Amino acid sequence: MIIKKLVFSGVQPSGNLHLGNYLGALKNFVELQKSADCIYCVVDLHAITTFQEPKKLRNNILETTASFIAAGLDPKKSIIFNQSAVSGHAELAWILNCVSRIGWLNRMTQFKDKVGSDKEKASVGLYIYPNLMAADILLYKATHVPVGADQKQHLELSRDIALKFNKDFNCPDFFPLPEPLIPKNISRVMSLRDGTKKMSKSEESDYSRINLKDSADEIKKKIKKAKSDSAPIPDNLSSLEKKPEAFNLLNIFSELSSINLDKLINEMSGKEYSAVKNDLADLLISQICPVGKEIEKLMGDETYLLKILKNGAEKAQLKAEENLKKIREKVGLI
Repeated sequence: MIIKKLVFSGVQPSGNLHLGNYLGALKNFVELQKSADCIYCVVDLHAITTFQEPKKLRNNILETTASFIAAGLDPKKSIIFNQSAVSGHAELAWILNCVSRIGWLNRMTQFKDKVGSDKEKASVGLYIYPNLMAADILLYKATHVPVGADQKQHLELSRDIALKFNKDFNCPDFFPLPEPLIPKNISRVMSLRDGTKKMSKSEESDYSRINLKDSADEIKKKIKKAKSDSAPIPDNLSSLEKKPEAFNLLNIFSELSSINLDKLINEMSGKEYSAVKNDLADLLISQICPVGKEIEKLMGDETYLLKILKNGAEKAQLKAEENLKKIREKVGLI
């Protein structure tokens, strides 16, 4: 049986998305909508696994939606909605909570990384949120999921849960096993201040990241201050990889310019990083600033953004309910 390619992915509404979100997710989302049926979700239920100030959360949901559109997602080609608007996500998550095993969740490294030694104070939602992620994907029977390398373990859990459900309820192939789509060139954009850490909104220094709403002047300042290396650019990848901050800058340059990294290193070898930074800043300004300006414009039209979410939720609801009806029958629910 040939299963039509269906892509699902979600982005947490944390507000003020950055270059890592753009290169690691949004840019890839735009390309995928050209060749597959795509469902893109603002995963607001995932966001509340840690406390969110309600007014700020609402604004962040709208801003993430605006970022989707500003980056190039087309509501006519892709389904765009917020997770909590389709109750099937929560319903299926509960069913899958009863299929998933505690031992599987205990192996999830992201939970350990986030809570450290304070796991007793963490919310139950944060612990079981990989099951909700599985529900997000399986609710639509998605076949492919674009993920960063740090989320691959959660996708593997989704596959384990799908397999167990299919076996438990004697329905082979009911849930397809979702395949990861990890961008070949760049799946992790690192901090401009520490090349061993992922670029993140949570890092204290704003100079660690390029925000999508940064001005041209802000981008120039951040790239100028970004850590690199005192030695000239080496002539081979293995040498560059030993210098994480320098490698990060060239990796970002490669992705933005669509120049193969090996070719870029060959072209840049022997140059000082100051020259690379000037060109990189120009690239960022040309590609990121238009996105930021469009986000600001869209945020001025809340009615339009709410309409996109409402229309997307209606389309998602139809697909979700069709699958949920079959899932309830498989489980024995009336």
